[in-house]
Amino acid sequence: MSFRHDLVVVGLGSGGIVAAEFAATLGLRIAAVERARPGGDCLWTGCVPSKALIASARVAHHMRTADRFGIGAVEPEVDTTEVWRRIRTIQEGIAATDDSPERISALGVELVSGEARVTGPHTVAAGGRVLDTRYILLATGSRPAIPPVEGLGEAGFLTSETVFTLDRAPESLVMIGGGPVSVEMAQAFRRLGVPVTVLQRGPRILPRDDPELVEILTRALRDEGVDLVLDAEVRRVTVEDGRKVVHAGSRSWAAAEILVAAGRRPNVDGMGLEEAGVGIGPRGVTVDARMRTSVPSIYVAGDLAGRELFTHAAAHQAVLAVRDMFFPGRARARAPIPWCTFTDPELAHVGMTTAQARAAHGDGAVEVRRRQLAHSDRGRSDGATDGAIAIVTVRGRVAGAHILAPAAGELIAGPALAIARRLRLTDLAGVVTPYPTYSTDITLVAAAAAYESARRLRRLLRLKRW
Repeated sequence: MSFRHDLVVVGLGSGGIVAAEFAATLGLRIAAVERARPGGDCLWTGCVPSKALIASARVAHHMRTADRFGIGAVEPEVDTTEVWRRIRTIQEGIAATDDSPERISALGVELVSGEARVTGPHTVAAGGRVLDTRYILLATGSRPAIPPVEGLGEAGFLTSETVFTLDRAPESLVMIGGGPVSVEMAQAFRRLGVPVTVLQRGPRILPRDDPELVEILTRALRDEGVDLVLDAEVRRVTVEDGRKVVHAGSRSWAAAEILVAAGRRPNVDGMGLEEAGVGIGPRGVTVDARMRTSVPSIYVAGDLAGRELFTHAAAHQAVLAVRDMFFPGRARARAPIPWCTFTDPELAHVGMTTAQARAAHGDGAVEVRRRQLAHSDRGRSDGATDGAIAIVTVRGRVAGAHILAPAAGELIAGPALAIARRLRLTDLAGVVTPYPTYSTDITLVAAAAAYESARRLRRLLRLKRW
């Protein structure tokens, strides 16, 4: 059967752009459908604006706490209108260059504007036409999940999709949810002078991360003035005297605005997936290890699959899917996906937690080695001693890593590679790192394990007799 296109990509967010670029370098005939503007959540509502916000907030925090470094502290004059203007400037710069339609078209990708609907295993309706293709890659992402709270809709609320469309920061905030988005934003807003309360229905924030490191981060956030309320099951929202009031049990919190950060939902609606025979589960489109749906010619990358909801995961899955479509053999999603919560300090995670490792392999096979930043020469020099590194091993091999430190998102790449290559912790002891860096502390964790191994083998020492 002859097709006009080799691949039609639906959605030009992180995954879709990477897939289109990769496929274009192979000389394939590509069409990409986008209903709004290229860049997706990462550029317009997620990674880029939130990290720009965090950067501005960090500067304000450094000014306010400069006396810790022997420099006179000053209370910064924060104009959040200018902060929001800076965020938009960064977004527009990326949109005009790396994510511009012109650059994508110049790669040989045919851009189609409009809503997409899958009408068969090899056809997508969009822009008033039907695109026929050998393969389809769906990369339509996700959107904020809105909890069914009485009065929330009537009162009005913000999400990560709308907060950056404002002209400035709200005067005060109550945040519903204690995951990465909420925690990152709470610290940033507080550093910019905005009173913030975070309501988390569970016993701790960031429940997927190492409990000990989360406890340290929780103390740091509270020390900066973030009001973290745990075990708060939000029941209703009212508006009183022009302020929005969130009620949980017998307690209530009032603020100028509510920001909902209670998870994400995959964008599966309106694409005709079920009619086309594509299976959908509770977390998103059902895919196998090759990112294929129940229809072999239709693949998925990114949040739509409901796996790891990260930009880098979407890009990785997009490349894997294109490789599986057009190259011999089978490409399987095996690489461990790290993540990072970009608070200060950052909290990064890859692989298993201690509890997961023990549940899977038993207590006897699992060992956890930790190093506090209070013993880090770089941490002491930087005034960043509230943090730690934890490496989880199973029978000596690296199975997980958890880092609370400045630039933890950069540091996590080494342990991620160790997990992917099934390296032993002692293998990392042989990596030479610049001193003093936080990466040295990872080497020192590994060196401690290597020293213990050497002590067990000291009977083999060859001692020269004089």
